[in-house]
Amino acid sequence: MTIAAILRHKGHDVADVAPAVRIADLATQLTEKRIGAILVRDAAGQLLGIVSERDIVRGLARYGNDCLAMTAAQLMTSVLHTVTPTTSVAEAMALMTHSRVRHLPVLEDGKLVGLISIGDVVKTRIDQQAQEVDSLRAYVAGSV
Repeated sequence: MTIAAILRHKGHDVADVAPAVRIADLATQLTEKRIGAILVRDAAGQLLGIVSERDIVRGLARYGNDCLAMTAAQLMTSVLHTVTPTTSVAEAMALMTHSRVRHLPVLEDGKLVGLISIGDVVKTRIDQQAQEVDSLRAYVAGSV
């Protein structure tokens, strides 16, 4: 199974903010949208980075309440790990585990086409395994 299958089910909508958005406002968006990370893009749509709940917690630990007045550009993670729609779910899971990230932007020909989370990947793997178990049960039941 590939990332394209996840996006077909999940959709291609991606939450994003401008680099100048304050962290306090960004945190409000994360809460309202019930998401764990948001992409940072410039006016031309160029992907600049990502701000996750983890980034905000680290910012609060390092800068205290001043963190909330900082901008997305000041706090974002700018080194992004990305996948393509043809990346396998297993490859994405390995990348997330190795890189210790929970979100991967999905790029096709350099263009942003989606964002997947560790929850999306885990759900897909669980669904795959359930289908395999069902197939094996049906095979065993049919061969007895």
